[in-house]
Amino acid sequence: MDLGEGYVSSNEQKEPFHSKDDGIFKGIPAKGDMDGDNHFMDANDPNYSSSEEIDKTAVKNINKRFEEYKKKASIIVEEYFATDDVISTANELKDLEMPSYSYYFVKKLISMAMDRHDKEKEMAAVLLSSIYADVIDPRQVYMGFRKLVESADDLIVDIPDTVDVLALFIARAVVDDILPPAFLKKEADALPEGAKGIDVIKRAEKGYLSAPLHAEIIERRWGGSRNKTVEDVKANIDNLLVEYAVSGDKKEAIRCINDLKVPFFHHEIVKRAIIMAMERKKAEGKLLDLLKTASEECLINSSQISKGFTRIIDMIDDLSLDIPNAKELLQSLISKAASEGWLCASSLKQVSFSEKKLVGDSIVRAFKAKAQSIIQEYFLTGDVLEVNSCLESENLSSIPELKAVFVKRLIMLAMDRKKREKEMASVLLSSLYFPADDVVNGFTMLIESADDIALDIPVVVEDLAMFLARAVVDDVLAPLHLEEIGGGSLKPDSVGNQVLKMAKSLLNARLSGERILRCWGGGGSYTNGWAIEDVKDQIGKLLEEFESGGDTREACRCITELGMPFFHHEVVKKSLVTIIEKKQDRIWRLLEECFNTGIITQIQMSKGFGRVSESLDDLCLDVPDAKKQFGSLVERAKTIGWLDSSFSFNKSANPMENGFHSV
Repeated sequence: MDLGEGYVSSNEQKEPFHSKDDGIFKGIPAKGDMDGDNHFMDANDPNYSSSEEIDKTAVKNINKRFEEYKKKASIIVEEYFATDDVISTANELKDLEMPSYSYYFVKKLISMAMDRHDKEKEMAAVLLSSIYADVIDPRQVYMGFRKLVESADDLIVDIPDTVDVLALFIARAVVDDILPPAFLKKEADALPEGAKGIDVIKRAEKGYLSAPLHAEIIERRWGGSRNKTVEDVKANIDNLLVEYAVSGDKKEAIRCINDLKVPFFHHEIVKRAIIMAMERKKAEGKLLDLLKTASEECLINSSQISKGFTRIIDMIDDLSLDIPNAKELLQSLISKAASEGWLCASSLKQVSFSEKKLVGDSIVRAFKAKAQSIIQEYFLTGDVLEVNSCLESENLSSIPELKAVFVKRLIMLAMDRKKREKEMASVLLSSLYFPADDVVNGFTMLIESADDIALDIPVVVEDLAMFLARAVVDDVLAPLHLEEIGGGSLKPDSVGNQVLKMAKSLLNARLSGERILRCWGGGGSYTNGWAIEDVKDQIGKLLEEFESGGDTREACRCITELGMPFFHHEVVKKSLVTIIEKKQDRIWRLLEECFNTGIITQIQMSKGFGRVSESLDDLCLDVPDAKKQFGSLVERAKTIGWLDSSFSFNKSANPMENGFHSV
């Protein structure tokens, strides 16, 4: 639900609000209200509900705050166009202390520039690039452009060339790396047919971004950044660093940095200086000394220094291709900078050394494309068995890292769709029965990239937290895995940290299991509406009936009528546990009948045996010789063809498959 331009996120509201589903948001400004005017429902309106009346005082406070921000934003834009002072403008925005409204500033800046000369258009583009991330959160920039595209039909009334000018602003934002290229497709799909915004997106994509040498053309379209493009600045930075590395003239290097007059771009100096230090060991001391002096003289501030190091950390895997020991070198430089006092190491992400690249990029890319196709087909057909078959053909057991990739891709695609697909994704995840470590790795990748995902999926916190909580309820993950996924490396204010906190909160709530199971209208299965716990209970009852003298054919019929062939590993698991606990061989004959008639496949047999193998330590508390019994059952199953000969388990550790520990 779009709460309009005057809405403040829940963590910034001073008055309590109810959840979106409570139906109390009547009267909050509607989507598309370009100036943020607030219109409220009259009590005589047929849609008005007195029982759901919103706290008017809170809404008035929000509106008053937003109106105040709008007035100040307009003044700041006018002053900027008059003074061309980026630093003063950035400071004035910070002084407003209303970051949740920054998207309005983005929209106001561009809409005002669109109706002026090329000079102001170029100034607007430079300002956005300058204050991106440091002053305005990337998500606010994204939202500002989204609202501009949505209001293109209104803008064109006063600005006839809206389509071309707004398209150029979007293309410039993409070239300046302040707007992700995915914005184009995402917004084009979201806009209604016939909207002018679609023409804007098409013009940006085909008219500007697809042209040869498009970056240079777009940068210089409005006369260039005072005839200085981003590429020019980067070239100047490279030149001054190379000259300094040769001459060692620190005073001259400091003067050159000053002359660049791009304080908002100093992170690029830090980044290039550190990379040069990694490549040229002899120049390391000089380059670190230059950065230290620039910091002490307040030429490069701490924010720009941290940002420069963070950018290197983000690209460390690519750097490692050219500099084999890049991670070790970077960690060493971080330690030296921190010990000298000009870098706050605690503000940086962790440089991971334990994660080794076991799978080639080409293999991962090829699998991602196949995984996307498999998942999209599953969303159309709902055929879990077909997914199982496709994944088996990919031989994932020999490359376990790809299972984590599949988990990430499955959740990503589901988050961008409706509740039906979200429910189907959760059902599939519980049906595939991947080893917990692979699922943990998949969610870890999602959590670590949550800040980027939020640019395309604004509700990533709610959706990803629910997927995590659902995985715990479905026994795909254990509650302790949430701590492992966090890993302690997430920043307190990161989106990933918010996801983990919300997931834990959902799981700690009263009756959380039932609520989470039915969060997307399913309850464990998008087809029959049964919860996973209901199915487990049904399996337990039919096995008890069979154990007490029930008919084999009737038991097989009941298993078939469950309608969940992808969950038959639960039948195998419960049967084996019963055999071990009660030494009841009669149930073995039921498994034999199910296998011979094709009700339970070899894949489900392997998963069932694997699950028992994982829980042997707990089982041994009640049945001391459980491991010995299970070993005999495994050999027996291999003899009659239920298990592949490669299946084995370590009596003192975790199960093994194809010679590797599966968990």
